[in-house]
Amino acid sequence: MLTTLKKALGALLVSGLIVISSSAQASGWPTYHVTITNLTNAIIFTPILVASHRRQIGLIELGSSASKELTAIAEAGDISLLEAALKDMNHVADVQNSGGPLLPGDSVTVVVKAHPRARRISLAAMMLPTNDGFIALDSVKAPNRGTQTYYSPGYDAGTEPNDELCINIPGPICGGEGLSPDEDPDDEGYVHIHRGIHGVGDLLLQPAVYDWRNPVARITVTRIGH
Repeated sequence: MLTTLKKALGALLVSGLIVISSSAQASGWPTYHVTITNLTNAIIFTPILVASHRRQIGLIELGSSASKELTAIAEAGDISLLEAALKDMNHVADVQNSGGPLLPGDSVTVVVKAHPRARRISLAAMMLPTNDGFIALDSVKAPNRGTQTYYSPGYDAGTEPNDELCINIPGPICGGEGLSPDEDPDDEGYVHIHRGIHGVGDLLLQPAVYDWRNPVARITVTRIGH
């Protein structure tokens, strides 16, 4: 059944999720393979933004409000705002992305360069079908050699009510709107661990299919060469 579901999702994937990549800045810098594996049954990850940087950079802070750049990813799968912001920062070595959505059970490897004094790795992508759920890795130290493995839970940006209505969820499953224009009094207002899909909205979003248990993504960071 999972194979059938993945084929169906792949056939339904549509454009509208902004994907932009940048070039590595120096061929002599350390190179890392960042491999993301989707551990869920039926959740799609939108294009995944991956950056290498110094430790001063951070993407998320649990319990605090999401930035506008993180909100764009969590609500619409739009990585362009965060990419532009990172590329303007002196502490950032490289910014790349996965080039497309990541289906359940699949893996993708993103290659990033790092400076000897900028070897922190961060990433982020939206989870579909949710209205403001996302995966993230926040400023982890890349290994000097070999591989380090990390896991991401499903995060909630807290910028939209979790009404589970398809009209508020973009992407191939629901086809709804992405960014919400206004704040809602039912927004949580802070980044927290997502509570999953509970069947409180559209009948299409059945918890037996779309709910998950954390973690939702495995991320391995491997240094290549010397």
